[in-house]
Amino acid sequence: VNTDTKTPVSTTQLKLLNEECIVVDRNDNVLGYDSKKNCHLNVNIKEGTIHRAFSVFLFNKENKLLLQQRSKYKITFPNLWSNTCCSHPLRALSEDNNTFYSEFGNELEERDNLGVKRAAQRKLDHELGIPVSQLPVDKINFLTRIFYTAPDTETWGECEIDYVLIFRGDVNVEINEEEVGDIKWVNEEELRALLEDTSFRTTPWFKHICQQFLFSWWSDLDSIQTK
Repeated sequence: VNTDTKTPVSTTQLKLLNEECIVVDRNDNVLGYDSKKNCHLNVNIKEGTIHRAFSVFLFNKENKLLLQQRSKYKITFPNLWSNTCCSHPLRALSEDNNTFYSEFGNELEERDNLGVKRAAQRKLDHELGIPVSQLPVDKINFLTRIFYTAPDTETWGECEIDYVLIFRGDVNVEINEEEVGDIKWVNEEELRALLEDTSFRTTPWFKHICQQFLFSWWSDLDSIQTK
């Protein structure tokens, strides 16, 4: 594997490239499935490969947002700051080779965006150690989907239909250093200041969501939570 990154990539991260992402068209219709590796190769992105993803914005009860700095071991966008959690719903095959599931439930289910929300539960647990018991799926709110594409290195990039999810509640956090380099809780004023700081390097999807949506949502969290 040509990792083409500026930082060392771990064996674990290379293994995760075998996960099967959901390949979609620009309207988020499922076309099939492909490996995480193939979905993130620029050569395939240039040919039109798009995959389904999600971005979670987790606020505590003081309305502070949890940010994560991506681990130095990440294959795409290592060391950059981003929203609480960003990843992909996956296809997993059951023993009878007929039912798709993860231990958190079927991540392909589109009714009420349940598949994406289950994937969010799985990754918040995996990356940040947040117990699923603190993340009830009916409290994870879907706000919108965005399409974006962003190259990282010559080899790797992103091309996603990204489901934006918001959760508000107090949670216990224990970071997985394989996935997360650092975290910080910020209020709205603090995040605005960070975004003005040129040394605060962010992922392209986080920057886009901040510029287009985040601060209007932030002022309306009570309404969003009761939807």
